[in-house]
Amino acid sequence: MTNTATETLSVIVEREIAFPPEKIWRALTQPQLIAEWLMQNDFKPVVDHRFSLSADWGAVDCQVQTVEPNKTLSYTWAAMGLESVVTWTLTPTSAGTHLRMEQSGFRSDQQQAYQGAKFGWPRFFANLEQVLARID
Repeated sequence: MTNTATETLSVIVEREIAFPPEKIWRALTQPQLIAEWLMQNDFKPVVDHRFSLSADWGAVDCQVQTVEPNKTLSYTWAAMGLESVVTWTLTPTSAGTHLRMEQSGFRSDQQQAYQGAKFGWPRFFANLEQVLARID
């Protein structure tokens, strides 16, 4: 028997990106670059650092959980009753990097947040790819 109250959903977006992990890592961890593809922020790639992401619709409270340079980055993502975790995984490939983002922790009664994330993350990825194409 499963307890549906404890089951959670995840949003996963994966892309092959024709840039090395080091370049993608910079875009994931440098505040001025994060602001260009995601939101305004005061991010630092330091475990336990608390930071905010802000947009015209509101803010997200976050805390860094994992920092493995050029490999893994995770942080909590708390906004409007949603308590989730965003995990980025970078895997080198012959053509560049396999980039995987998973936002986990959506409860079954959080369909609006879940659907919003399913819609929003691919757009953020497109913005990220534009930033990567522009920076050195």
